[in-house]
Amino acid sequence: MIVSIVVAAVIAGLTIAVLSTGGGPSRSTAPEAGIPVTPMKTASGRVTSPPWPAPNDASARAAAAGLLMLGEEGNVEHIHTHLDVIVNGKAVVVPADIGIDHKAQQISPLHTHAENGVIHVESPVKATFSLGQFMTEWDLALTSDSIGGLKAGGANEFHAYVNGKERPGNPAAIELRDHDEIALVFGPADVKVDVPSSYDWPKGK
Repeated sequence: MIVSIVVAAVIAGLTIAVLSTGGGPSRSTAPEAGIPVTPMKTASGRVTSPPWPAPNDASARAAAAGLLMLGEEGNVEHIHTHLDVIVNGKAVVVPADIGIDHKAQQISPLHTHAENGVIHVESPVKATFSLGQFMTEWDLALTSDSIGGLKAGGANEFHAYVNGKERPGNPAAIELRDHDEIALVFGPADVKVDVPSSYDWPKGK
């Protein structure tokens, strides 16, 4: 009887070990690093007119985007996406230091280093990130017909493009892919805008 119980326990232990090491469905480790498996598809933040500087509290905005701050940049998922914001035919600066808390010496896996529109994804785990997460970190509202406090209507229109092709729906749901060019364009329909379809990436980026 005792032998039977011991054998059953050993078999159960082996079964659990097999399931936890690959016999069962795999699970993303992203939540353990504070990174959601499914990124947010909306964006919350300021409803004001440009310019839109980087927020004062990067850590709070990262938390609003569902992301934890890191002690250093991750190197498992490392990609770059470029963002252009064009209002009334003129470029709006995408500021540096979005997602970077210099005082706390911490950094979000989603951030900017310079005022060039390059969004850096540097994550310690494989995960998908969205424009909605970035815009929330920027503290800037984004919907299908508005950016910040600029809302389409009357003579004004709002469109989102990925690699030169218009993307319908809420642009916050756009997933960030390596070397994609995202353009958010607001203004009168009669103002001609050359929507960028690509970005001149430096060698090695």
